[in-house]
Amino acid sequence: MAAQLVIVYHRQPYEEVVENGKVVLRENSSPNGIVPVLKGFIGQVDSASWVAWKKAPAGKAPGFERRVQVRDSYGSYEVLRLPLQAEQINQFYHVTSKEALWPVLNSFPSMYSSENTHWATFREVNRLFAEAACEEAAPGAVVWVHDYNLWLVPSFVRAMRPDLKIAFFHHTPFPSADVFNLLPWRDEILDNLLSCDLVGFHVPRYACNFAAVAQGLRQVHDLRWEPAPEGLAPRGSALAEPLTPTSLRVGTHRVHIDAFPIGTHARLIEQAMAAPGAREQVARIRAGLSGCKVIVSVGRVDYAKGTREMLLTYERLLRRRPALLGRVQLLLTAVAAADGMRVYRRAQQAIEQLVGRINGHFGSLSWQPVVLSTTPMTFQETMAYFRAADVCWITPLRDGLNLVAKEFVAAHDARDGVLVLSEFAGTALELGDAVLVNPYSISQMDAAIERALDMEPAEQHARMQRMQQHVQHYDIDFWTRHVLRWFEVLRRPPAEAPACEAA
Repeated sequence: MAAQLVIVYHRQPYEEVVENGKVVLRENSSPNGIVPVLKGFIGQVDSASWVAWKKAPAGKAPGFERRVQVRDSYGSYEVLRLPLQAEQINQFYHVTSKEALWPVLNSFPSMYSSENTHWATFREVNRLFAEAACEEAAPGAVVWVHDYNLWLVPSFVRAMRPDLKIAFFHHTPFPSADVFNLLPWRDEILDNLLSCDLVGFHVPRYACNFAAVAQGLRQVHDLRWEPAPEGLAPRGSALAEPLTPTSLRVGTHRVHIDAFPIGTHARLIEQAMAAPGAREQVARIRAGLSGCKVIVSVGRVDYAKGTREMLLTYERLLRRRPALLGRVQLLLTAVAAADGMRVYRRAQQAIEQLVGRINGHFGSLSWQPVVLSTTPMTFQETMAYFRAADVCWITPLRDGLNLVAKEFVAAHDARDGVLVLSEFAGTALELGDAVLVNPYSISQMDAAIERALDMEPAEQHARMQRMQQHVQHYDIDFWTRHVLRWFEVLRRPPAEAPACEAA
């Protein structure tokens, strides 16, 4: 199929389940996360295709159809599946992406390691993705590449199909120049990004960092700036930037730069909480907690997510305020990393040891201070726990955005509820009515959780109401329209292509 829009993302846009001995492609059971966000574009264009990997045995035929036609609630589209062998996946994703690139992206240079990295394999996998994208794309189509592990796709696409428009979106942070430049492959990565027509980020800070890298390593001309989008330029916040770059030129090629955060499915979440049985599910959760104040935190095992720092803060809280024993409970979901992710084993062990220590020291036969789950909850369960919770505690040390914070706001009602949010999560620029905190500061973390637990209902109501208004307005549909306008801009002749506004 010759597609107008080709989405290049490493994950397949569905779940594979076995029914009656046959593999069936089923729509994702959870409508939150990146995959459903991207699938929302499928029904907005005449034809779309998706490129992803699928594991294949070494030295054998893949054992699956390379191309599948999918029809689901998002529309009709094709998926071109790249057969990657286990060693390719390990080098491309588990080693290079997570051990070398991820620490730099999140500004943890001490965690960086290229000891086991085979860059040639990473490059080859990116070339395979690029070939597949070119195979799918109609003349003049937009190839939309997602996330840092596909950093090298754009140049391959540009060489194979100069007629195509190339957009790239970072779901992660983008580090400052002094940190990014630690990468021995920095020139190759930057040249790929500069071969794009559009490079997107969640917030202006990361766009500024990208522009600084480009200015430091290349001869950049006509770098243009505009005020940061409304609601993304608060003074005094850790990630605040009053201006954002909108485009730059290298040689004769102009690269547009966009900084605008993804929204959540606010309307879908609202419908889920209004569905039959949802109210009863929330009531059952509350009844099972025996009147405790409920703190909920949802994430995955990752040293950048700040789970260890959060648990240490909670431990200090229980030691400092013994009156809370038996009256507060932390429900923590830290989803374990997939097999092969060696870099996260130590982080998971630290979380489990801390939870054991807290429960062993403070707990009783009738009450556990922390309830830990390392398996993901369903969408409906997660939203029910968000609605039942008094406090949501999301304090990553670094995060590109963090949709979980927005989902908590969307799932809660406006009468109560407090969000404790790290200043270093991109969404902190939008949700200024959260209790914002520097997660590197012990005193600020201590003060933030106490303020959240002690906040008066009237203040909770006012803050939650303002956050809900923002989340409902700047939802996933708003972001989709924003990106589609950019695609229209990219298809125009250069003289007719002004910068895209965020309205």
